[in-house]
Amino acid sequence: MAPMWDLLWPGVALVVGVAVTLALRAALLAGLRRWSRAGNGLAAFADAIRLPSLLWALVLALYVAVEVATEVTRLPRRLTQQLGVALEAAIILSVTLTAAGVVGALVARAGERRALGVAVTGLGQTAARLLVLVVGGLVLLGALGIEITPILTALGVGGLAVALALQDTLSNLFAGLHLLADRPIRVGDYVKIADAVEGYVVDVGWRSTRVRTLPNTVVVVPNKKVAESIITNYDLPESRMALLLPVSVAYGTDPDRVEAVLTEEARKAAGQVPGLLAEPAPFVRFIPGFGAYSLDFTLVCQVATFVDQYLVQHELRKRILRRLAAEGIEIPYPVRTVELRAGDGARLAAPGAAPARPPGPESVEPRPLAHGDEQRQGQAHQQG
Repeated sequence: MAPMWDLLWPGVALVVGVAVTLALRAALLAGLRRWSRAGNGLAAFADAIRLPSLLWALVLALYVAVEVATEVTRLPRRLTQQLGVALEAAIILSVTLTAAGVVGALVARAGERRALGVAVTGLGQTAARLLVLVVGGLVLLGALGIEITPILTALGVGGLAVALALQDTLSNLFAGLHLLADRPIRVGDYVKIADAVEGYVVDVGWRSTRVRTLPNTVVVVPNKKVAESIITNYDLPESRMALLLPVSVAYGTDPDRVEAVLTEEARKAAGQVPGLLAEPAPFVRFIPGFGAYSLDFTLVCQVATFVDQYLVQHELRKRILRRLAAEGIEIPYPVRTVELRAGDGARLAAPGAAPARPPGPESVEPRPLAHGDEQRQGQAHQQG
């Protein structure tokens, strides 16, 4: 009967331990649910520990039962120590897995709040979970009595070798992480990279960025190059942009009349030409002003996106040309007078002009005959 009585107390300790830990678990989850309704971000933590907390309750109850059995029974000390180590390892493993899930959920929540995108959030979740798992694994090995110093040394040397071998790949990787976190460019933006690549961003990956140009070709740019280059983003801070359209008229034209005509045509076109915005309203400036042969104006209007400017320019120029012709406003063009001269310096007469006067006799100097010229002149006299 003694062994049976010896097992009674550990059994009672197990039952009491399970009851107490389950009660604590229920109170903890209820508090987390109540606090999470207030908007303090504990819902993810409560969801992450709901199932693992059952294991924690059971393991803690078993741990208490083993300690009681060690004190009141004749169980071998070595056996109880091994049971204690096994329970401790189970707790460490469970806490590590739960912590990895909680950290991943918190990183995902932070990424959503900051609108970092799926790519950055996914990498952040993976890195955070991996870090927690590595730390938990080292703690578990230490609890099992395994020396972790050689493991840390091997990991350090191996990590250095991998970093040196993958230097370019890692530089592009971290550059891509920087682009995705800082977001100087986004998928769908129209950008110009280092005055060399211009088009729509179709993908920002870990190694490269893909840009689709207007001729419908895709240019792949390493992320390191993108991060080091000057980037012009035509969709930041917004897609709307100003279009500056130069218009020149002849000297003598009333500037107020030109301004009224250009503004009226732009306003009428705003409701008919796709991409041309009515607000902010178009306006005209007498800039750059006085040209070499014309009065130069600038029509300023707003377009919805960068590529809309091409169709808007096309339509506005046609409308302005017709309107100026109807108003009798002349569009000047440069005139050049070309003066041609003969090889001896005399001017050549233009068609319909008086012929140029030939040089006088006093300007003609006799030239001595060469040997070949004398022979040809003698043959001409004989034939005559």
